[in-house]
Amino acid sequence: MRIAVFADVQNIYYTCKQAYGRSFNYRALWQQLSMSGQIVTACAYAIHRGDEQQLKFQDALRHIGFEVKLKPYIQRSDGSAKGDWDVGITIDVLETAATVERIVLLSGDGDFDLLLHKVRDKYGIEAEVYGVPRLTASSLINAASAFHPVDSSLLL
Repeated sequence: MRIAVFADVQNIYYTCKQAYGRSFNYRALWQQLSMSGQIVTACAYAIHRGDEQQLKFQDALRHIGFEVKLKPYIQRSDGSAKGDWDVGITIDVLETAATVERIVLLSGDGDFDLLLHKVRDKYGIEAEVYGVPRLTASSLINAASAFHPVDSSLLL
């Protein structure tokens, strides 16, 4: 089975920290997914702040096998921040869906529910979600062919 993985890094980072006080283990996920098929595409979408710890983390993702896609961190004048990858993730999923049998999305963001419905209906493929149970939108869980709760086996 050909698998494509799309990681909403900011969402997974903050939900794991909020729920468990721990970080997500991307290597454990990679090993888990590799047992059920061949990972042919893996993208991790993150915000670039340029700090040393973040650069080490991005290098670790690349070493595992992820293509790391970065957007600049933008601080608005009102103090709020911008750094959203939803459109980029959506485009990449839609461009990849015809070439794989399984899409795996790491996110709890309910904005992706329409995307999962679309790829399941149009391409007849599995569209699975890994997310923190109490912080994943129910609409996203319902749109997925399978929901995999992030638990201690996927945490550092």
